[in-house]
Amino acid sequence: AFVHGGPFANIAHGCNSVTATRMALRLADYAVTEAGFGADLGAEKFLDIKCRLTGLRPDAVVIVATVRALKHHGGVQKDSLNREDLGALEKGLPNLLHHVDTIRQTFHLPCVVAVNAFPTDTDAELRLVEEKCRELGVNAVRSEVWARGGEGGTALAEEVVRLCETAQPDEFTFAYPDSAPLTDKLNAIVSRVYGGARAVLTPNAQKQARRLSELGLGDLPVCMAKTQYSLSDDPALLGAPENFTVTVRNLKVSAGAGFIVALTGTSEGTRRREDRCG
Repeated sequence: AFVHGGPFANIAHGCNSVTATRMALRLADYAVTEAGFGADLGAEKFLDIKCRLTGLRPDAVVIVATVRALKHHGGVQKDSLNREDLGALEKGLPNLLHHVDTIRQTFHLPCVVAVNAFPTDTDAELRLVEEKCRELGVNAVRSEVWARGGEGGTALAEEVVRLCETAQPDEFTFAYPDSAPLTDKLNAIVSRVYGGARAVLTPNAQKQARRLSELGLGDLPVCMAKTQYSLSDDPALLGAPENFTVTVRNLKVSAGAGFIVALTGTSEGTRRREDRCG
C-alpha cells in the first residue's frame, strides 16, 4: 500500500499522487488505486484530470457499493437500514446503475461492481443487486475482505484480472476535450457524468470564466467541488435524479496542480465546508 496524498474528492481531486501510482505500477503486476466518493467525483477526477495530465490509462474500474447505501437512496432512514427492504433497494438501485453507465458509456471502460457485504444484508437483497447489474452486462461480486481476509476478496480479484486481461485501453475517452470552452466542460460533467441538464453559472462565476479564458487557462481540466451525498449539488436529492442543474458560484485556478476548481452548490453549509478545506 502506497499512501501518498489522499485529498477528499468532494473538495479536491480525490486521488493519491502520480508518484505513488507509477511506483506501484513498477513493483506489481496489478496496481489498484482508490478515487473516492463514486464515479461522479473521485473516478471522474481521476480519469479527466490525473489520467489526462499523466497519460495513465486504467484497464478496468471497480465500483464499490453497499446494500445499505442503496436502500438509503431508496428512501430508508439510516436507523432502519439493517432491516430487509427489497422495495427500497430496487428504488435506490438506479443510483448504482448510473455510476455503471458513466464508467461504461462516458469513459468507455469495463467495470465490476464490488458489493461490500454487511452481516445484515440478506441473500435476497444481495441477489437483487447482482441481477440488476447482470441485466446491464456487468458482474456484481460480493466482497467480504473485512470478515474473511484475502479469501473474502478472491472472487473480486479474479473478476478484476479477467477484465484487465481482456481490456481495450484504446477505447478510453474523456468526458470532454482539452479544447472545449470552460462552460462546455462544466456542462459536459453535469450532463455526461452526473446525469443532469446543465451547469448554471452565477454572475460572479461567469465573469471568472471569461477572465480565465482571456488569461489562456481555458484548456485546463476542471475539478468540481460538490457534495458526495448526491449526483447533484443538493445533498438531499438522492437516487438518480434527472434534469437538474448544478450551480457554479466560484471558479479559481490551482495553477501548480494544473486545473480549475469549480465550487458548486448554494447552501451555507456547503460553502463553509469548502472554505475550510481549501
